[in-house]
Amino acid sequence: MKSPVMRSLTIASTLAWGLFAAVPARAQLDDRPVQTAGIRPALLRDVGLDQKLGSSIPLDATFRDEHGHDIALRQFFGQKPVILTLVYYQCPMLCTEVLNGLLRSAKELPLEIGKDFTIVTVSIDPTDRPILASMKHELYTGLYGRPGAPQGWHFLTGDAAQIKALAQAVGFRYAYDSASGQFAHPSGIMLLTPEGKLARYFYGIGYPSRDLRLGLIEASQNKIGSPIDQILLYCYHYDPATGKYGLLISRVIKAAAALTVVSLGFVIAILFRRENYGLRGRGA
Repeated sequence: MKSPVMRSLTIASTLAWGLFAAVPARAQLDDRPVQTAGIRPALLRDVGLDQKLGSSIPLDATFRDEHGHDIALRQFFGQKPVILTLVYYQCPMLCTEVLNGLLRSAKELPLEIGKDFTIVTVSIDPTDRPILASMKHELYTGLYGRPGAPQGWHFLTGDAAQIKALAQAVGFRYAYDSASGQFAHPSGIMLLTPEGKLARYFYGIGYPSRDLRLGLIEASQNKIGSPIDQILLYCYHYDPATGKYGLLISRVIKAAAALTVVSLGFVIAILFRRENYGLRGRGA
């Protein structure tokens, strides 16, 4: 039987635990009306990245490059696949993560910016100016550290109408929050063919270099890459739902079966030749 002191300690500890357990539950309940009625959820309902695979972007849309020169998007297309990123240069966090993630993947690729593919980064903020684009251009091409980057990675600014037209064409839905002075926007990058057609979408802030590599090769219609890449393309399949490449088991099985048949044929040929040599030797 518990002493009065032990009973008091038990009751006190039970009450204390109940109070601590009730705090998060009450906080969660108190937060729900704020999130439902607040401006942020309504704003986020207009934000997203809708895939428009096979659609073309407005190549005649005109922007300003990092030097302040007017330039049509068409000038970045025609020869190489293009990675398109929509960010804004005064973004406090997410846009930097998108660009950093792309930089990390690009540095891991055997393919090179400027030589094998182009990157076009466009600000969704019409108040961004070429001086900011120039600073971003110098920073990221410097961090990439390969010779072709300054001519292969472009940072653009533009007017609201041109920005909106491009964003709508690629399914990039964003919204301006006047309360914070910031843009709510999705995170991801788009891959386009040399003709300006949307070929692949990659979501988030990290882009596996293997996926990016395979996407670039497919978008280039196999004009870049190595024979090994062609084998990988046979075994991996792009899933639009996830924005990633997954191993296609059926193709792997077919490839393995074909390799087995070829190997068996090679072994049979060797054995057949040895048998012929043996018969000739005995005949002699």
